[in-house]
Amino acid sequence: MRYDILLWDLDGTLTDSKEGITRSVQYALSRLDYPIPEADDLDWIIGPPLKESFKTLLQTTDEALLNQAIIIYRERFREIGLYENIVYPGIPELLLELKEKGCKHLLATSKPRVFAEKILQHFLLEEYFDVIMGSELNGQFAEKETVIEEVLKRVPGSSLSKTVMIGDRKYDVLGARANQIDVIAVGYGYGTVDELQDANPDFIVPSVEGLGELLLNDLV
Repeated sequence: MRYDILLWDLDGTLTDSKEGITRSVQYALSRLDYPIPEADDLDWIIGPPLKESFKTLLQTTDEALLNQAIIIYRERFREIGLYENIVYPGIPELLLELKEKGCKHLLATSKPRVFAEKILQHFLLEEYFDVIMGSELNGQFAEKETVIEEVLKRVPGSSLSKTVMIGDRKYDVLGARANQIDVIAVGYGYGTVDELQDANPDFIVPSVEGLGELLLNDLV
């Protein structure tokens, strides 16, 4: 196997979470009496830390307002939004096949860990993962670099040359580079072609099928 330690992003990589995230953002903006963009104009918020997205949406760095927006967002997301989600076709089968071949699956998401755990449980993906790591509700580990760093601590002794991050945004690429591991960018998520090419991952694959072909290929 080319890689046997696989770090996975969640949103835009394992699941299509657009509906739940965008509707919860719209809910927060409505409650705060801010303009509400169309869902298709909010794709860019899927992936980065939520507070950074709200800084742009609210045009502010006011911590009190940003924290209020996050609290309101989570009111809806924890009850409804996290279930407005679809597992990309082929992902469960790929996770199973890779696990049967001896790979370890580790989740490395900027989404709060408590939400990530519920999503994996709800969509019957939890059983494939040895480690589920995300940010904390207090904002700790919100940056992808620190999430990946924490995940790697949970697999001591593993070879970095056999470890890879799989994600759909430039943040996944930058986080992997900061931790000296390879990175595969998936083109079916929410990173644009230009974003992914500019980030310069080791591989870009257009589909779940292409991802499987790469990961299951024994040739380096």
